[in-house]
Amino acid sequence: MNIRESSSNLLLYRERSLDDLATDTSAVRALAQAAINVELFTIPLYMTGLYSVFGTHEINAQDISYYQGRRWPGMAPTAQPATREDKAFNLVFSVFIQEMLHLQMAANICTAIGGTPSFTSPALQQPDHGWSCYGSEQTKIPHVLNLLDTTRYHDTKVNLGALNKNTLDLFCAIEQTEKDAMDVLLPDKRRDYFPTVPFNGWNPGKGETDLPMFGSIGHMYECYAQYLRIEYTDGQTLWQKLFDPNCVQQDMFNTTVKGHPRREYPRFETVLNKEDLADPVKAFNKVITFMSAITDQGEGSQVPLGRSLLRYQLGPTQPAPLSLTAVKDKYREDRQSLEVDYPSYTASGQDAPSADAEARYHYAAETHLERFEALRHELPHIMTWEKWHADPQNTWTAEMLTSPDYDPAKDSQSIPAPQAIADALNRLKQQGATEYATLSKVAVGAIAGITTVLDAYWKVASTTFPYPSMVGSGDRVSLCWAVFGQAPDLGLGIGTPDDRQLYHACQALDLNGDDQASCAAIEIYHSCRGSNGCKAQGGCGFAQLDTGGGSCGHSSSAATTATAGQTTGPAPFRVHGRKSRSNVVDQNLCGGLTPAPGPYSAPSDNRCGSLGGCAVPISASQLYPEGGTMLVYDFVGPQHTKEKIGEMTFALGDSVYDKAWQAYKEVMAHRGKPVGDPPKPTDLRIALPPST
Repeated sequence: MNIRESSSNLLLYRERSLDDLATDTSAVRALAQAAINVELFTIPLYMTGLYSVFGTHEINAQDISYYQGRRWPGMAPTAQPATREDKAFNLVFSVFIQEMLHLQMAANICTAIGGTPSFTSPALQQPDHGWSCYGSEQTKIPHVLNLLDTTRYHDTKVNLGALNKNTLDLFCAIEQTEKDAMDVLLPDKRRDYFPTVPFNGWNPGKGETDLPMFGSIGHMYECYAQYLRIEYTDGQTLWQKLFDPNCVQQDMFNTTVKGHPRREYPRFETVLNKEDLADPVKAFNKVITFMSAITDQGEGSQVPLGRSLLRYQLGPTQPAPLSLTAVKDKYREDRQSLEVDYPSYTASGQDAPSADAEARYHYAAETHLERFEALRHELPHIMTWEKWHADPQNTWTAEMLTSPDYDPAKDSQSIPAPQAIADALNRLKQQGATEYATLSKVAVGAIAGITTVLDAYWKVASTTFPYPSMVGSGDRVSLCWAVFGQAPDLGLGIGTPDDRQLYHACQALDLNGDDQASCAAIEIYHSCRGSNGCKAQGGCGFAQLDTGGGSCGHSSSAATTATAGQTTGPAPFRVHGRKSRSNVVDQNLCGGLTPAPGPYSAPSDNRCGSLGGCAVPISASQLYPEGGTMLVYDFVGPQHTKEKIGEMTFALGDSVYDKAWQAYKEVMAHRGKPVGDPPKPTDLRIALPPST
């Protein structure tokens, strides 16, 4: 028996045959992965639009002034937005960060029903990490909509581009409501969308690529909730049958730890905690809240009250319907929390108003759709890198890379001069297609450093989240815009590292001694210590303890998630804009300035995977934010067995590349192959901003 029970606003299935359990399990797990795919799909898309906005930014840190007077290619959030560009960047940034929250919650739901989240799904990416879902001829929003089937968006392409009409139309098509999606569909195409549960013709052998097109993200989550509420002849729901109380749950937003003491969303939970995992009903209701938060932040102001996903929550008494304003308040960031969690600093290292708090809270009351629609009339007036480069008279100058307080006499001698950086940026552009491909692969590698780690992050609770990669990937995307006026081609793959090969982190640091001019191999480009694969691949200005541990911090659990207000784990490197860094006390210098006792891992000479820091290749401007002692290793034989050969010190303001060269020089001397002076930095290394 299969009873479809409905009211004016609720659709449930009761007394469904247990013979259908395997089919329903397959469908809901495909939905779980599809939700992850959709949320992940938006992140590179929004990021490339975000960093297409013309501008430069400072890199500031608490009590640090060695970059005072310097500016770097690409925009960042602004605490006091004055220009159209400032405001446009802040607006898109606010959506970009919320999409990370949505991705987190989608992954936590997936593990809660026994699924394994994939952030490298073939629905979006190739095995070589190239993204296949974007392109100048692409028209499909994965799992949601083919834009060719619409009246409003039939000329829109799913392409990575500047903040222009095509890009904004695409953003709005992604975030549109179910009603709007129905209205814009061609009449003869409506039957291909908005499927009903259970899916017609589904069987246990099908997966995410077999799912019907949902028409809107809201309808996808509607189907997701309906599947979980299916009740079988034995009285149990699909949720009850699949719920895994030992699932891994991860949290980057509401964790309360040293360096991130406040919950960003104090009025709702972003993770299943221990109490939830001990009570399937409580856990289910929170999962529905996750879904409601995702859909309400995206399109909530236009969702009828009776369509709120909260209606799927289980009793004994269901919560009273919330007014739309209350729903929006419930899922809104708290400004005071953001100001504490995401401090900003002046160029001299003093406290400043929080840029991240301003960008994120200013738009918190608006849905993503409302924010994007508000940009329409501003588009003609917003300067982008695409527009700037369209004028052949525009070239980089030293003045573009300095602030009014720049004093050449006080400038660090360890980093290239502003004119040298401007010249490098101009030379990179002159190299044309070859260098464009390289910069594109630099961006692909940085993003792969996130997605590959996330694959492990929701499997093993102790995995470190690659926070700096979130910032580093933005640096690399914006550098491509700043050099060429084009978005990086994320479809270009970077290959897979050979586990048998000993790679190196940067220019001329090859311990194999094959080519003194060689830089790091494209396939190991990354931007966080958590994402380097193995020995000698760490580039970093954020030195890591040689023993490991510490990490960049997060809150995680395998049925051990902290309750609200509980302090767990080390300090996080926050999910934030790239402008400032605070002196978070941490065992590693990843986002913190306080050194710990004990030796660190040397750049390009790290003993194992994930211990070498960030940013491969190493920016010529990368300086250490503190001092300490590092161990130096040789790697012996075909297995590259580590052999400690000595120690070296590093100090505040030391060049990371110079320290990497010192370690390399000591290793080669130990091998009886002495080397001379380091080479001059490549244009790419000169142009790359230091990791933040």
